[in-house]
Amino acid sequence: MIYQGQHIANIIFDLGGVILNIDYQLPVKAFERLGLEDFQQKFSQARQQALFDDYEKGKISSSAFVQQLKTQLPPEVTEEQIIDAWNSILLDLPEERLFILEKAALNHRTFLLSNTNDLHIRSFNNYLKSTFGLDSLAGYFEKYYYSYQVGMRKPDIVIFEHVLNDAGLDAATTLFIDDSIQHVMAARSCGMLSHHLQKEDLPVFLADKL
Repeated sequence: MIYQGQHIANIIFDLGGVILNIDYQLPVKAFERLGLEDFQQKFSQARQQALFDDYEKGKISSSAFVQQLKTQLPPEVTEEQIIDAWNSILLDLPEERLFILEKAALNHRTFLLSNTNDLHIRSFNNYLKSTFGLDSLAGYFEKYYYSYQVGMRKPDIVIFEHVLNDAGLDAATTLFIDDSIQHVMAARSCGMLSHHLQKEDLPVFLADKL
């Protein structure tokens, strides 16, 4: 694969917004319906409060995360309602994206790097099982790095350095694909080629490159 004139040996994919469709506005609306009217100030694609950072870095459990949100909501709101509102950000995964991941892995080392958390991954894996009969996306990548498991998150430079060192990757021949510009810029600062995936679909972007 050649990208911007450079031979690419490795591809690191983001999950939400690249492989899995997500919508940041859905949990905002869901929590507003539950009584948390300033949720968008607490959690967005560009920035988030310490509670969400801590949860995505695995510093607090799912139970503790839900309980902390519960203290900000009316007493009648249940834990199940909170979890459903939190997971509402997750949408669908078009099957053609699985096909392009398979194709990418034929001639490249491929990896998954995602800011995520236990509740989202459990919900996502349930979706994969019911929709595609898959237990997870593990079979599509040499290795995956979930923020809550490695204790780091994008755009902190340390998580990119961790992936490069752990997998033994040359940054100069590694392409990182993400839908958040702050993550793309951080990866570039580590020497990786990076693509900010915006309106184009992943299979369209990769179609003439693999």
